[in-house]
Amino acid sequence: MTPRNIFPQILTFIFYLLLQIFFVRQLVFLNHAFCFVYVATVILLPFDISRVQLVFLGFIAGMFIDIFYNTIGANAAAMTFIAYIRTPILALLVPQRGYDERQVLSLKSMGLSWFVSYVMILTFVHHFILFSLEASDFGLILPILVKVIASTIFTTLVIVIIQFFRKD
Repeated sequence: MTPRNIFPQILTFIFYLLLQIFFVRQLVFLNHAFCFVYVATVILLPFDISRVQLVFLGFIAGMFIDIFYNTIGANAAAMTFIAYIRTPILALLVPQRGYDERQVLSLKSMGLSWFVSYVMILTFVHHFILFSLEASDFGLILPILVKVIASTIFTTLVIVIIQFFRKD
């Protein structure tokens, strides 16, 4: 990451956290689909960020949300985990032309199908961990899965819509 693009990344990171806390928190669809747009703080970080920095930023973002949601570390755990597995997921989804380390990770630069599959995978993992920790009972696996799938679709849709307004 060059000094030239650090400031926009910081602003994007803060934007998604504040968006979650002040606006998206109230977005619930049919009492099953919750929007956690703040996962984009980790998902949209540049390719060339180190794994240690990624995990640290994921933990910070999760703790920030935990403070406002009063969830005692559930968001921090889920965000730390998706930050940790982001690199292997990127390796799994590598396009034929490969990644350009200087390229911005966005819908416009990566294409719709790649971007949606990438966001959906990490969002699904995040939501599964978060809702499982909140329920703390795997006897509730069916309601957890309904919530996870509905919330993953909802969150991915919101992140994709926001990407249409992004200027690259």
